[in-house]
Amino acid sequence: MYAIPYMVSTTKTRPKNNRHLAPAWGQCYNALDMGNYGRDRAWPFAEGGGWTIGVVTAVLGTAVWLWSRWPNTLTLIILGLALALWLLILYFFRDPNRKVVDEPGLVVGPADGEVVEIARERESRFLHAEVIRISLFLSVLDVHIQRVPLGGEVTLVQHQPGKFLQAFKPEASEVNEYIAMVIETGYGRILIKQIAGILARRCVNYARPGDQAATGQRFGLIRFSSRVDLFLPPNAELLVKIGDKVVGGLTAVARLNKDAPTQHTS
Repeated sequence: MYAIPYMVSTTKTRPKNNRHLAPAWGQCYNALDMGNYGRDRAWPFAEGGGWTIGVVTAVLGTAVWLWSRWPNTLTLIILGLALALWLLILYFFRDPNRKVVDEPGLVVGPADGEVVEIARERESRFLHAEVIRISLFLSVLDVHIQRVPLGGEVTLVQHQPGKFLQAFKPEASEVNEYIAMVIETGYGRILIKQIAGILARRCVNYARPGDQAATGQRFGLIRFSSRVDLFLPPNAELLVKIGDKVVGGLTAVARLNKDAPTQHTS
């Protein structure tokens, strides 16, 4: 599938099918087809981060030019600040290639972060079923790329407007702005939420309904500290606990069994 160029629109009108969500600042959105997005590549930075990296690189270049023309304390301070910002942006948008763990029924981490909550509950909006929710908090130091936890067909990608509470708060899962993605796997349906936070006011999801997503494939990005919730069938065998650090695509977080009872929906 051909991936169209990364485009930003300022329109606030969202099509009813949610396949393209308006990418205004402070919002989560879906910007382009997954296409070849998510494949390993030589470019070590996140898809969609090129524009930001380019702007900060231009700022650094201007600071270097100012210091070379007028070498004094002020231009040296400006150069130091520009260099620090440039390094911070490069670090934030890093997107390392990983040898993904792909075993039948094995659910891998959808993101880098710390497990802050595990709960059994009923998910009534998208799955309409009893689930196990695993919540990950991503600090500003974590890789902010999201990966598919278990391969299957994407059946829903939907943006939900909301608040921008601190992402580690329990209520953030329901009241904060987020993008929900449902994947139909051979072991039942799973739900992933990319949740905006007090700093992370922009998240991106490149998937569309009908896409075939592979375990560990990149599918999105949240800018700055944020949260990712993973909803699994109630029969999932959990392999992590609260406080564990998870690495997206590498850490096994749960195991699903085809022979176990499936989700009950209503």
